Amino acid sequence: MIDIDKMSADDLCQLFDHTFLKAYAVSSDFEKLCDEAKKYHFKMVAINSYPVKLCKKLLEGSDVHVGAAIGFPLGQTTIETKCFETEKAIEDGADEIDYVLNVGKLKENDLEYIEEEMEKIVSICRENNILIKVIFENCYLTKEEIVKAAQIARKVKPDFIKTSTGFGTSGATVEDVKLMKETVGEEVKVKAAGGIRDWDTCKKMISAGAERIGTSASIEILKDFLNERESHQ
Repeated sequence: MIDIDKMSADDLCQLFDHTFLKAYAVSSDFEKLCDEAKKYHFKMVAINSYPVKLCKKLLEGSDVHVGAAIGFPLGQTTIETKCFETEKAIEDGADEIDYVLNVGKLKENDLEYIEEEMEKIVSICRENNILIKVIFENCYLTKEEIVKAAQIARKVKPDFIKTSTGFGTSGATVEDVKLMKETVGEEVKVKAAGGIRDWDTCKKMISAGAERIGTSASIEILKDFLNERESHQ
């Protein structure tokens, strides 16, 4: 568990997947995103798979990771398609993969499918020494379904399970982060994403067990954090 009281500004920045996943994104948006990530030393830029090559080039010489979203945002592509997209993103320079599981299959209780999908994508990432996160999209799931997916993750062992894409009907909740963390234990980490726009919300997610934060408001959250620290001095 992260000790928030001992956290430095850089510690916080290293939790952030600095995000720009809009359909209308153009090269100048990615240039800005990568410049901000280098300036503040964020852990990763979270983008769709097409601009991976561009962002890898923009981040050359830095330790900021390039993270590709796979099957995004609906998860409704075949396992083969997700595997191909994962392989192509890695070939283009992705350091991390965030894929959306097949929500419909989970809701049908087809747990064999969910496990097969997870095993195949995790295997590709392991072979390439790439960090892998599985997006659940909790807003469409019951608590029981979240637990079932997390139990599969505990068995397959991706690096992270993640609450949301940010494109669903709602984003991360403290309750869901706690539930996911309680289910996977120390075997797998939890990423909270979707609707995290201020330090107070971010702090609650970290306290609940999140060890990575996906947000497009990274700079605003950092400013909130620094203001809070100054007020307590």
